[in-house]
Amino acid sequence: MKKLLDDPAQAVTDSLRGFAQAHADEVTLHEDPTFVVRASGTPPGQVAVISGGGSGHEPLHAGFVGAGMLDAAVPGAVFTSPTADQVAAAIVAADGGAGVLAVVKNYTGDVLNFETGIELAQAEGVEVSSVVVNDDVAVEDSLYTAGRRGVAGTLAVEKIAGAAAARGDDLATVTALAERVVSRVRSMGVALSACTVPHVGRPSFDLADDEVEVGIGIHGEPGRHRVQASGALDITRRLVEPVVEDLDLAAGEKVLLFVNGMGGTPSSELYVVYARARDLLVERGVEVTRSLVGSYVTSLEMQGASVTVLRLDEELTALWDAPVRTTALRW
Repeated sequence: MKKLLDDPAQAVTDSLRGFAQAHADEVTLHEDPTFVVRASGTPPGQVAVISGGGSGHEPLHAGFVGAGMLDAAVPGAVFTSPTADQVAAAIVAADGGAGVLAVVKNYTGDVLNFETGIELAQAEGVEVSSVVVNDDVAVEDSLYTAGRRGVAGTLAVEKIAGAAAARGDDLATVTALAERVVSRVRSMGVALSACTVPHVGRPSFDLADDEVEVGIGIHGEPGRHRVQASGALDITRRLVEPVVEDLDLAAGEKVLLFVNGMGGTPSSELYVVYARARDLLVERGVEVTRSLVGSYVTSLEMQGASVTVLRLDEELTALWDAPVRTTALRW
């Protein structure tokens, strides 16, 4: 294993310190317990939106802390849920007096620890609601969760919920909008190579040079099936078709198409996947009206990509377009 680290056990702490130092105008790092908040704080009277989970998916979640998106992020160890104490402290710190929405990816540890952390924060008088993201169509159950996993679609939930909070919506409305996105977003991923967790020191699974793993998760979990490596069109078709079928997209519908890199894939290849995915959607009469391409919800240095499709309506489109200013996403 070759990585730019010193002590693998301190990798997350060292990374967070560097992140906070580099972006001190945007974020503030709190330690013991560890969480990241907006440097300017949640505007008084505005609903706060927080999220979190295991590290190793950067820039998710800390990279999305900022105006128009998250007010706090709670990082755990690599591929490991943050503790309930971390979650509770982040909720209390982020609360601007109008309540807090917690966006939780559907992994057993995340769900349980966020539930407990929410209860602790509620005991301190903070109004909290939550949504669970489960956009991965690859599997119903995995090593880490009961039901579908929360993967790259989490970005869309956080962006739209954060925009709703920024325009002044109350907690019930922000929560309902987040739930609407959850119901309309689906993802599917592929790995060309596995990732190596620093404290483990070996790849999470083995792939032959001529194999790819279709349906992988973002924690290095194996996928739905292993197939022979082929061109971008064949691989992209294996990602797009299950997503379209699960959403039951019809001709004339408008969507956001998000092609996400898993950490080790060059942008040039992601744009090839985007072009193929867009063609496949257009062939079905689906109109791609919004797009995002880049490595935003990663799995350390895994080579691969995921395709996410969000069924849009007028309100969701406006909220996606709303201004956002974070270290990783801004317009």
